[in-house]
Amino acid sequence: MKNNNHILADERVGRLLVKLSTPAMLAMFVMALYNMVDTIYIGRGVGPLAIAGITIVFPIQMVVMAIAMMLGIGSASIISRALGAGDYEKANKTLGNIIVLVIGFGLLMATLGNIFLDDLLRIFGASGNILPFARDYASIILYGTVFHSFAMASNNIVRSEGRAKIAMMTMLISAILNIILDPIFIFGLKMGVRGAALATVISQIVTVIYLVHYFFTGKSSLKIRVGDLQPDKRIILETFAIGSASFFRQISGSILIIIMNNTLKVYGGDLSIAAFGIMHRLLMFVAMPIFGIAQGLQPITGFNYGAGRYDKVRRGLTLAIRASTIMGLCGTLILIAFTRPLLTIFTNNQELLDLGSNALRIYILAFPLFGFQVIGSTLFQALGKAKQALGLTVGKQLFVALMVLILPRLLQLNGVWLTFPITDVVFFFVTLAFYLAQMREFDTKIAKV
Repeated sequence: MKNNNHILADERVGRLLVKLSTPAMLAMFVMALYNMVDTIYIGRGVGPLAIAGITIVFPIQMVVMAIAMMLGIGSASIISRALGAGDYEKANKTLGNIIVLVIGFGLLMATLGNIFLDDLLRIFGASGNILPFARDYASIILYGTVFHSFAMASNNIVRSEGRAKIAMMTMLISAILNIILDPIFIFGLKMGVRGAALATVISQIVTVIYLVHYFFTGKSSLKIRVGDLQPDKRIILETFAIGSASFFRQISGSILIIIMNNTLKVYGGDLSIAAFGIMHRLLMFVAMPIFGIAQGLQPITGFNYGAGRYDKVRRGLTLAIRASTIMGLCGTLILIAFTRPLLTIFTNNQELLDLGSNALRIYILAFPLFGFQVIGSTLFQALGKAKQALGLTVGKQLFVALMVLILPRLLQLNGVWLTFPITDVVFFFVTLAFYLAQMREFDTKIAKV
């Protein structure tokens, strides 16, 4: 424990940000690569409608991620601040409570999802042509809900204690195993989208085994104790409050994708849903380094805020904003320069290529502004300021939903794609206002020290 505290407390912020962000960036890069490869295998092995099918299922996966991220990020904020303040008892009790909650929510989601599967998929925008592919994929993915939830939540907890390399390994195991198993099940065993789903679930199970081994072999600075598994109302409510921003961001994102899929079905048909699915994978590929920087920043911010070292918090934020903005700009340039070649990796359907090329170039116009928004949201989550984090995340999703409902009526299909750059510009300035207010608060506290 002392070693972890020494690292977070005394090492230079820039070096520490690199040390914590690099493993997260690498792991998320590999995860994004897996999502791309998975979609490529499905597109090449099954066809464009199969890509549309897994796109329809994505809102279900986002609900699972919403719960896991709420628990993981909320508890990570509590744990990192507890470690900074020297409250090891609270840190351990938080871990125990989250384990119980993750397992309970995972089982509930798997059960309800399978009971109402077809109805959900139709609501999510599945046409008669897409429904069989979506059903085959979702029916298996849901069985892995408990494992997926446990892995996501635990990953954030591991990172909160400064063990970035272990957190990286959990993501690498899942992604690499997925990439290996996908072609075996999709092509070798000719299982199609069901094979892709099965590969994902198996990978999640192996990841959970690795995490359980980590916690129970004493490698973690946190301890799982039977007494800590008893629910603590204060910890649970604080976890929900802090993690609510991530939860509502994912839930509102899920609702947004449902609106998107149904809007695309009207204005562009099944292929436009497939195009959206491909674009989402490409965008996540270039966005993952930004999320990696944010994940590295979170324990630094939480620990030093808990320890009253506001100058180190500010230094970390400045470095993270610079790095994420550069990453966003580089990603935008790559997607603009190689739009069609990148899309060709997924499909040789010319109609889909034409549609996707136009959509992607519009979609990413304001992407360089995205990094600052991610860092801003991470800041308030790390500080335990749920209202600000929630306002930024949910407000943005609601604005996107509103634009998706309005712009296509005026501009048809292009109106759907224009929604995203317009939203990024608007919420860059909203985030800036929240951020500057927080910086003034830091300045006041620093002056009093």
